[in-house]
Amino acid sequence: METKKYLKTFFEEKNVPFQIFTVTDKNNNVHFIDTNVIIENILLTSPAEQAQIAMILRKIDFKNGDVKHFLKYLAHGMVKQYQTAA
Repeated sequence: METKKYLKTFFEEKNVPFQIFTVTDKNNNVHFIDTNVIIENILLTSPAEQAQIAMILRKIDFKNGDVKHFLKYLAHGMVKQYQTAA
């Protein structure tokens, strides 16, 4: 299965509840990033990044872990990347 298709299917089937993550950056600015934005950004990453994300999601799913912790981790990464680009 194509990785992007797997990711879309994963998030549809897991029915990840909507949540807003609060991330404070290095300048003490507060960012609010919701699960939908994170998932949309996952689907916009490169194929290599999508493959890495899919591998981690498979491991989380296999261990019946909570994907929200990983999404929060990605939210922090998004803020960090935004600061680097700005």
